[in-house]
Amino acid sequence: MTEPKQRLLSLDFFRGLTVAAMILVNNPGSWGHIYAPLEHAEWNGCTPTDLIFPFFLWIVGVSIAFAMSSSKADPSTHNKTIFRAVKRGLTLYFLGFFLAIFSKIINAIIDHRSIWEAFETVRILGVLQRIGIVFIISSIIFIKASEKAIFKTLIVILAVYWALMTFVPVPGVGYANLEKETNLAAWIDRGILTEAHTWASSKTWDPEGVLSTLPAIGTCLFGILVGVWMRRKDVDQATKVSWLFTVGLLSVIAGLLWDLQFPINKALWTSSYVLYAGGLASIGLALCYWLIDVQGYKKFTIPFVVYGVNAITVFFLAGLMPRVLNMITVTQADGTKTPLLVHFYATCYQPFFSPINASLVWAITYVLGFYVLLWIMYKKNIIIKV
Repeated sequence: MTEPKQRLLSLDFFRGLTVAAMILVNNPGSWGHIYAPLEHAEWNGCTPTDLIFPFFLWIVGVSIAFAMSSSKADPSTHNKTIFRAVKRGLTLYFLGFFLAIFSKIINAIIDHRSIWEAFETVRILGVLQRIGIVFIISSIIFIKASEKAIFKTLIVILAVYWALMTFVPVPGVGYANLEKETNLAAWIDRGILTEAHTWASSKTWDPEGVLSTLPAIGTCLFGILVGVWMRRKDVDQATKVSWLFTVGLLSVIAGLLWDLQFPINKALWTSSYVLYAGGLASIGLALCYWLIDVQGYKKFTIPFVVYGVNAITVFFLAGLMPRVLNMITVTQADGTKTPLLVHFYATCYQPFFSPINASLVWAITYVLGFYVLLWIMYKKNIIIKV
């Protein structure tokens, strides 16, 4: 997208903080030893970790409003802008698909099997895939619809998704429910994606599945509406801060109230979850905006701005690196072979910390290691735009 003329340092900081947190929770030393706040909720409910992905999609929405507003104002550029958005979204999708299939193809080659076998069990959807799909649809809506229409679309999405998940009977079950394997979204995932192409940890449902992509679009539209407001030049900074805090607080309250009937649930991306997470994101940006852009406290922002300007790049590399390193094996004294990453963790971390602290220190090291790479890129003004 074209570089926005108007830019918020607080938004870059907030994006970088979110991506760094995403990498932290995605890369523990041991999945069996994780502090509770760094884990996802078992099903209903919300931990700090459950807020990271919706925060990022919400930020994508804010960024769309900043990056595409000039194109939106000029109808002659609409088709060109939409084409670029589709191109970027498809790139994100295929980056995610590459991460999903990379190890499978390499293992097939090593085992002298057909690489086409990898496609038989590859996960079709995922985090980057969802970002790409949501980006395309939300960008088109932003370019083609007025702010009032976008708000109405958000409301309709949340209401329709609630109605579908609450009242539509699930074939084979006979009644609507929100349990892991018998809810409508899970049934659709099995029908469209098939169990061979869903999340490997479940096989019967996908947290980034087909139907739940609908409310994920709602999260991005929420961000777009905030971005439109934050770009306004006829509103002073104090009003923007007050408005963001108010909208955020009201949205959190609405989400908690809706939670009583339609539980907050990340895996299902429930409508109450959209409001709750979007509200907290609004409060978070309000705080960042007030500290950084209004009060001028900017020195502490650099580490996370460094993460924010190459957000997708570092997320992709953070997903690719363990896949590559786990293909390299180390022969132990007893003749067994251990993946390099596992061997390094067992040798350099586990002997010096308790299991849960070793896992955390490993994750922090991972974040700091990528910070060094991103700092070098930042100083050399290397920004890889997907």
